[in-house]
Amino acid sequence: MYRILIILISLAVSSRVQAQQNRAIEFPDVPGYYTLACDLHMHTVFSDGSVWPNIRVQEAHRDGLDAIAITDHLEYQPHRHDIPNPDRNRAFDVAVNSNGDHPLIVIPGSEITRSMPPGHANAIFITDANALVAPVGEEAIDAREVFEEVARQGGFAFWNHPAWTSQRSDGVAVLENMHRELIDADLLHGIEVVNQFTYSDEALEIALANNLAIIGTSDIHGLVDWDFEVAQGGHRPVTLVLAEERTAEGIHEGLRARRTIAWHRNTLIGRESEIVPLINASITVAGAEFRGGTSILEVQLENHSDARFILRNTSEWTFHEDIDILEVSPHTTTTFSLKTLEQETPYLISFEVMNAITAPNTHPEITLTVTTND
Repeated sequence: MYRILIILISLAVSSRVQAQQNRAIEFPDVPGYYTLACDLHMHTVFSDGSVWPNIRVQEAHRDGLDAIAITDHLEYQPHRHDIPNPDRNRAFDVAVNSNGDHPLIVIPGSEITRSMPPGHANAIFITDANALVAPVGEEAIDAREVFEEVARQGGFAFWNHPAWTSQRSDGVAVLENMHRELIDADLLHGIEVVNQFTYSDEALEIALANNLAIIGTSDIHGLVDWDFEVAQGGHRPVTLVLAEERTAEGIHEGLRARRTIAWHRNTLIGRESEIVPLINASITVAGAEFRGGTSILEVQLENHSDARFILRNTSEWTFHEDIDILEVSPHTTTTFSLKTLEQETPYLISFEVMNAITAPNTHPEITLTVTTND
């Protein structure tokens, strides 16, 4: 009994170690673009977070991220009696210094902390966070001024957690007149469709209707490992930016061009123009051959991504063993059998990708061309 207990404990520890080793968020590049994993909303002790900026950098290293932005609150400083913060650029400076020569890109940013409207918003790629701080007692005065300052600094602004129940008690993201004015003036460029644990259909609709970048963020305050249960196979939400260059400038351009996908709880959320190329790069046909002298075609699919794809067969052929749902595990090869009725290739096999969303209740479809190895 004692030996069995030791074996079970060893297996549990081994499973946890493997989850830690495999934690890097990995998606393939797509034709013409690098696929860069970015977390653009997080906090440290320099506002209401629980960790020093170097911890955010170390977590990003372990998660294999390409870029982060530490976006501490400008106006909300609950730790100010213990950690006075006269320089709102300090968290960024500490993070950059702790990053050393690691290829992680650390982007300067801050969280504009206002009542609704406009609510909270992140300003990234800014040059001086101090210039964005509202004078004490004036947070409610025309918030447009701070967005204009972000624009003067060449920054990128996106609306944070628009479905946050502290500012929207019904949990429904609603576009207010001020948001429309900011969008029309090119002062608001994106919206969080995913924030921490929450996905918003309404935020996605707002993004699609107003040509805003689709953003997914962790908004992490504590530890990534605890909040997102990394040891159990979980992952933080991130924004996948399709960038022409693996640089800060490349990410900025990709955000401006709206080439973004949110990655949240094994679900890809974005426009079809970005999601379909990423899925096509992620799932490829590794091989196919007929079984014995039959017309049963055995197809091997290789998954080059972190997504556990859930595919629903929408082609004219049916599976031999499986029902119409196929699960393709991350970074593995999966085999399924197709009843073709006759040995004639190629076959065009179409799937609805159930763990990808291009609009509320809308899943993209892909078509794979399958030929035999003969």
